[in-house]
Amino acid sequence: MSLHGITKGTPLEPIAEMMAKGEANGTMMYYALARLAKEQGLEDASKTFIEAANQEAVHAGFYATLNAKYPQDFWGLVRGLMAAEYHGDTAIKELADKFRAAGLKEAADEMEIFAKQEGHHGEMLEGLLKKYKPEALDVSGKKIYVCGCCGFEYIGDLDAEPEDYVCPICGMQKKVFKLKA
Repeated sequence: MSLHGITKGTPLEPIAEMMAKGEANGTMMYYALARLAKEQGLEDASKTFIEAANQEAVHAGFYATLNAKYPQDFWGLVRGLMAAEYHGDTAIKELADKFRAAGLKEAADEMEIFAKQEGHHGEMLEGLLKKYKPEALDVSGKKIYVCGCCGFEYIGDLDAEPEDYVCPICGMQKKVFKLKA
């Protein structure tokens, strides 16, 4: 039995949403603590924080699933994610250049590694699409909107989404999406 959407439209929906956001923030916090601990030579503390972060990430995904935050037929989302990850490679390289120009070489060096990882995420998702060969999404006659922040591609009528719709990757509001030419 799938837990997908079991709290959607119920009084539990706002609670599950709050929990998902709290766990996602906890993931970020614990990874930051792990980095700070590692910088201070506290390897054991860093490993403990990473373990907590990984568990928080699983929790966030659980609550998001309860509320059907992402579609059960996820292949369309995966296609959009693939485009965003490939876009992230370029965008983060450009950001790293700005950091480097500001004299922040160490941060820029690490961001360039992140850029390569983003591109690799795109390759991994493309590999999954090739392996599982989900039914191709027919985009003929459909509008494609691109998130101006992360490059995620939304296929369909974005105007039909509620005003509080946000990009599933970066969380930007729908007003940052532009119609793809």
